[in-house]
Amino acid sequence: MPEALALYVLNGPNLNLLGVREPEIYGSQTLDDVRGLCEAAAGDVPVDFRQSNHEGVLVDWVQEARTRALALVINPAAYGHTSIALLDALKTLTIPVVECHLSDPATREAFRHHSYVSLAADDIITGQGAEGYAAAVRSALKLAQERAAA
Repeated sequence: MPEALALYVLNGPNLNLLGVREPEIYGSQTLDDVRGLCEAAAGDVPVDFRQSNHEGVLVDWVQEARTRALALVINPAAYGHTSIALLDALKTLTIPVVECHLSDPATREAFRHHSYVSLAADDIITGQGAEGYAAAVRSALKLAQERAAA
């Protein structure tokens, strides 16, 4: 029997430091807290929740999601502003992609206003803190359901 597809939630650099890194911007919740929010929002759908500080690892995981995920939520963190490699990997997906950011990059430094990841995203959730992840999970699952029904 084939393994059930999971919702992938991928987290980029420095997100392992949530709760201690600039809490005035990113909040006081930890990455484990965020995982719990994602799992609760996903209900019965399994969540494959990962974090890496390494761009190539994130690219590998996106490529893996091509065959193992029903949808992808990604907080690329700083790689959203710099990584064409991540964009290229995301463009290979046929599953829904939702980009998520704890803060609103559009209200921050000018170099954060552009996201390569947004070019491949079906939805973008920003500025909602950790709760934005729950919104991103709900969006990704709704998009996956709509695609399956089409």
